[in-house]
Amino acid sequence: MTFPRLPLVLAALILAAPAVRAEGPAGAERPPSPVTVVTLTAKDYPIISILPGRVTASEVAEVRPQVNGIIRERLFEEGTEVEKDQPLYKIEDDMYAAAVAAARAAVTQAEATLRSAEKDARRAEELFGNNAGSEQRLDTAVATRDAAAAALQMARAELKTAEINLSRTTVRAPIAGTIGLSQTTTGALVAEGQEAPLTTIRSLDRVHVDVTQSATDLLKWRSRTGKNTVGRVDENVALILADGSRYPLRGRLAAAEPQVQPTTGMVTLRIHFPNPQRILLPGMYVQVELPVARADKAVAVPHQAVIRDRLGVPAVWLVTEQNVIEARPVEIVKSDGDRWIVTKGLETGDRVVVAGFQKAAVGAPVAPEEQGALPGPAVKAEAATAN
Repeated sequence: MTFPRLPLVLAALILAAPAVRAEGPAGAERPPSPVTVVTLTAKDYPIISILPGRVTASEVAEVRPQVNGIIRERLFEEGTEVEKDQPLYKIEDDMYAAAVAAARAAVTQAEATLRSAEKDARRAEELFGNNAGSEQRLDTAVATRDAAAAALQMARAELKTAEINLSRTTVRAPIAGTIGLSQTTTGALVAEGQEAPLTTIRSLDRVHVDVTQSATDLLKWRSRTGKNTVGRVDENVALILADGSRYPLRGRLAAAEPQVQPTTGMVTLRIHFPNPQRILLPGMYVQVELPVARADKAVAVPHQAVIRDRLGVPAVWLVTEQNVIEARPVEIVKSDGDRWIVTKGLETGDRVVVAGFQKAAVGAPVAPEEQGALPGPAVKAEAATAN
């Protein structure tokens, strides 16, 4: 009953025989797998935050009339530089000149009245001293003199007011800067303190860029610099324009708003930039590169060298002195282009694998080939943190 199964067993052995021979001799060692490595160099890396912001003028003055009247003349060219107190508009001044003349006449009259009152007071004092005049007459003369003196002061004040109003018929620049377009024309009626400005002057020789930064990064900056305040700090702040080009002059971190926005946890920072060529204009979108921290004795590792476990913990493969693969967990602070900045787990001289993972394994011997060390520019903090 069992004989018919024998041919099947023999056929199976015959088919299996070539496979057994193909394995070759037992215990044969495979040659070390080639891998590409990078030798690391530790150094201090500045951590740079790239923060968006907009340019604002260091000074802005909206020019408004301080007296009522009709614009008789515009005295400036739109879009040009003006000096402080430079005449900008001329308002019809006939009524104001007449008011000055009337006030001067009132002063002259008050002076004459005072002189007369002073004479009467002296005469009354003499008579009273000689027992030829009553005390009541003396009191009346003195009171009249004092009232005349007060009236003169009032007349002089009214003259001063009239002269000020007359001078204000010439509208002058409150600050030096670049003047904008005129918002009124010759013949237009303007009013004191009107809502609409006649024009606007902006000081552009130095501009501000306001940006927002997290309170956490600000604390890191204070820890690094040892300063409790931001004002008057000599920082090397770079600026990137909207077209991607870099502004040639460096800025200075000048001040920080002394409060944190409760809804966002952000702090507003103000950065000053010199602007002699008027390249930066108010409202322009820019980005600033602001130093916020420093990674001491850190190394730059290519992105492809970092591997992660199921929990996302980063690690690298090191090649030991015996040319054996070793897995090493690392701590990453920031990304810099195609590299991670690592602060823990690696040091100068370590060789990390950047290519050849498929043919290697932890604990296996390898044949390393050097790719070359990497330089270390500043780290831009806008990239994703890799912890």
